Amino acid sequence: MAAMEAKLPWFATLSAQDRSWIGLVAQSGISAFVEWFRDPEAHSSMPTRIFGSAPREFTRVISLHQTVDLVRTTIETIETTIGTLLPPADVPIVHEAIQRYAREVAFAAATVYAQAAEMRGAWDARLEALLVDSVIRGEADESVRSRASALGWTGVAGTTGAAEVAVVVGRAPAAEPAEARNAGSNVADLVRHAAREAGADALCAVQGDRLVVVLGGTSKPVEIVQKLAPWFGPGPIVVGPVVKDLMSAVTSARAAVAGLRAAVAWPGAPRPVPADELLPERSLSGDGHARRQLANEVYGPLTVGDGVLLDTVSAYLDSGGSIEATARAMFIHANTVRYRLKRVADITGYNPLDPRDSFTLRVALTLGRLLNPEPGSTVL
Repeated sequence: MAAMEAKLPWFATLSAQDRSWIGLVAQSGISAFVEWFRDPEAHSSMPTRIFGSAPREFTRVISLHQTVDLVRTTIETIETTIGTLLPPADVPIVHEAIQRYAREVAFAAATVYAQAAEMRGAWDARLEALLVDSVIRGEADESVRSRASALGWTGVAGTTGAAEVAVVVGRAPAAEPAEARNAGSNVADLVRHAAREAGADALCAVQGDRLVVVLGGTSKPVEIVQKLAPWFGPGPIVVGPVVKDLMSAVTSARAAVAGLRAAVAWPGAPRPVPADELLPERSLSGDGHARRQLANEVYGPLTVGDGVLLDTVSAYLDSGGSIEATARAMFIHANTVRYRLKRVADITGYNPLDPRDSFTLRVALTLGRLLNPEPGSTVL
């Protein structure tokens, strides 16, 4: 113990209890060596049992590198002592035995730390899966925030300067990627690492055939997900809308899950695709939130005032997208139609001249009429 304190600067900083654990391990190791030396075959498992005298928390207090230093110091101290305890002819024999025994102890120490790391990794994976499930189910509370922090979730602004959260849903890979097998990790580890490299937090879980990722610390999740796409399986990857924090992530999760279900209706969708770009498909698949969003944010603003914008875009869609036909049907000039359609694009964010946007407008107008809100009102 005196040699450890003299040679290892960090040893003196340990608490008395921690140093007592080390003393117990060293004493156990020396006693085990004596038993092993008497009959190596009968006591072949002795080196792997010497760490049993220390509690499980030992691996959290002392690192593997520090344990190797402790073993080396103990062996060196014994080697300088056996010359005064044994006849000269016996010293080389015992010295060789100590070298063999020290090698077994080193392997035993590596095994102990590997098992501890596996246990912590398995526990972290289960905790992370529970957290992601809580977000998907809308059961996030303060305990979710604290548990996420235990997994390394910072909840602060990332490199993009924002602390918002977005949920990403896609298909899980059918098999572990070669990179994961070679690194001895799994898809969730690779996704977390790639997200950190891109400056974002990430919580990951495989739920059946889908991979769910909760991204934090970024206001531009689509750019982050483009770097994570290789770890998803084939098929669409849907990015939910950005929300203010982890507690509100259920809103993003709900949109992402609904978007993944509806994405099959848009074969040409980009990968990844924001959930809000799938509003018409989500509406047709039965997503009530998407229906209300289209009615409130697209149809509703067009009903404000005299409704001329609503009439114009309706006539334009009914005419098959012909400005001239719309002008003739409404008895106005074609430039007036163009001006009004531009106003529609400015107000709703959807350009009637774009085929994809015109489809969204058609669905929004149909839903707005079905839900029948009063001009300028909000559909609940």
